[in-house]
Amino acid sequence: MRSEKILEGLHNQYYRATYKSMGFSTDDLKRPIIGIANAWSECVPGHFNLRQVAQRVKDGIYRAGGTPVEFGVIGGCDGFAQGHDGMHYILPSRELIANSVESMAQINLFDGLVLLGSCDKIVPGMLMAAARLDIPCILLPGGPMEGGIVFDGRKSDQTSSTEAYGMLSANRITEKEYRTLENLSCPTCGSCSYLGTANTMCALSEALGMTLPDGGIIPAYSAARLSIAEATGIKIMELVEKGITARQVITNESIRNAIKICLAMSGSTNAVMHLTAIAREAELDIDVLSEFDELSRHTPQLAKINPASEYNMIDFYQAGGVSKLLEEMSSIIYTNAMTVTAHTVAENTESHVYQYPKNNNIIKTMDEPFGYEGGVAVLRGNLAPDTGITKPGAFDKSLQHFEGEAICFDSEEAAEEAILAGKVRDGHVVVIRYEGPKGGPGMREMFKAMKYLYGRGLAKTTALITDGRFSGTNNGCFVGHISPEAAEGGPIAIVKNGDRIEIDVENRSLNLLVNDEEITKRLAEWKRPEPKFKKGWLGLYCKIAGSGAQGAVVQYDKLKNL
Repeated sequence: MRSEKILEGLHNQYYRATYKSMGFSTDDLKRPIIGIANAWSECVPGHFNLRQVAQRVKDGIYRAGGTPVEFGVIGGCDGFAQGHDGMHYILPSRELIANSVESMAQINLFDGLVLLGSCDKIVPGMLMAAARLDIPCILLPGGPMEGGIVFDGRKSDQTSSTEAYGMLSANRITEKEYRTLENLSCPTCGSCSYLGTANTMCALSEALGMTLPDGGIIPAYSAARLSIAEATGIKIMELVEKGITARQVITNESIRNAIKICLAMSGSTNAVMHLTAIAREAELDIDVLSEFDELSRHTPQLAKINPASEYNMIDFYQAGGVSKLLEEMSSIIYTNAMTVTAHTVAENTESHVYQYPKNNNIIKTMDEPFGYEGGVAVLRGNLAPDTGITKPGAFDKSLQHFEGEAICFDSEEAAEEAILAGKVRDGHVVVIRYEGPKGGPGMREMFKAMKYLYGRGLAKTTALITDGRFSGTNNGCFVGHISPEAAEGGPIAIVKNGDRIEIDVENRSLNLLVNDEEITKRLAEWKRPEPKFKKGWLGLYCKIAGSGAQGAVVQYDKLKNL
């Protein structure tokens, strides 16, 4: 046991005395010490129930002969950060989360970790820490929230308010209809009810094998959520006993399984960068971006969840969830991959009990999928020499080839103001740049811009491209993660109003329809802008952040050049 280094022997009385000052007993300190990294707060609905979840995890650890030691972890809600300077901090917070979990695990020499977090950057940050530490770890989310009142043909959620504001600005709904959503769109706590980045990463944690089956998507308010919390506490003790560590679970094979599940369910485009970062921390030799590109061409889309359909995450869970996808895709995934159950994927699916009847409207079979290609695609071209990421599984097929006229903005706020003012018209390709990892900094989400386009009735007649990111809830024709970003002199920086842009999903291309000589001339005339932040965490982050194509991970080797 790692903890024995500080808790056994006469010479280690100092450490035992310190623990005993907080009420731990001699017997407690003879057991394996299990850290519980808890991102509970009153800032994030996806984390609001984690106090109760943590207690049941503790019960399980005690029951199985261990001693739980809980500590806090930051966790920001992407929703609260939308549309203002707070969004600059969201992606960089992933690095802080990974660093803080690593720090606490090493300071206290925990024998194992249970990681409690549910949301966009918290889940990948915790998985990055697990991969970095390589000790027994299990991640347990708090579960998704229930959908709200039906609005615009589906159960509403907090993003419905943004769509509705666009509708209100275009006089498509009344103010009374708009105000109704405030009280009725989010009826429970939990991670968002739709398949955004939060629930994508919770589901992919299951696919990676780092969460117990169904642990990512059981509803936040259900008794089953508390039951699986206790089971997680028991199971971490088994992993410690058997010496099953995070890197025995996070492997090239499990990363590929997660990619295929993401493609099959048309998960958030942000999964590309997060899986890249997790693989990097596990020191794997897999090229996640290339894998997404290759696998997207022959991995069928088997599930449709809001924003690709009217069904939400709880509907998906009741239809069988990730376990059903793994079972259905058994012929194309690595079923011998180890998981935190201490069993393989095949053993988990063989023993899984489905509590609800199957629903073929949500999860299809391999023989009759929704589509024969995955719901996420990697594009390249003269506008995205390294990469651009899109999500064809969430928008109308008529938009998979789009050519239009560029209308350019150098910030998210400028684009949103123009959309609401009616300056964006049918046929426009909205270009939002200087929002990448360095230029943003922090690679902000263009969530509001896309929702405003939808609300104003432009979702099927316009497109949006950016070196920033998109929320998993966005639909419509969009390409994000464009690399190199504008702040690094990428071609997106030299697009001008009126230029023609072609997005061709079938051929995986994104091109500026301007001759090569003109592009070369414009790039030669481009000048690097001053950074938007020059002090504090963001002042440092914008100097050492990697590109979106590399997972936007912090590259500490760049510190030597500062």
